[in-house]
Amino acid sequence: MAQPKRRWSKARTGLKRSTWKLDKPNFASCPHCHEPVMQHTVCSNCGYYNGKEVMTVKNEENN
Repeated sequence: MAQPKRRWSKARTGLKRSTWKLDKPNFASCPHCHEPVMQHTVCSNCGYYNGKEVMTVKNEENN
């Protein structure tokens, strides 16, 4: 295998390691039922995406 010609400095190693953490997921409110939903996903509460009903959701009332 190829080997690096020079050693990375501790500062450069620290900069590279500083970006490994994950960001918090972004939530948006569903325009139909106003529940918090991950962006670009179907709302699990009402089943709407982009203003259209994509899937039917069974509620506790309907079973």
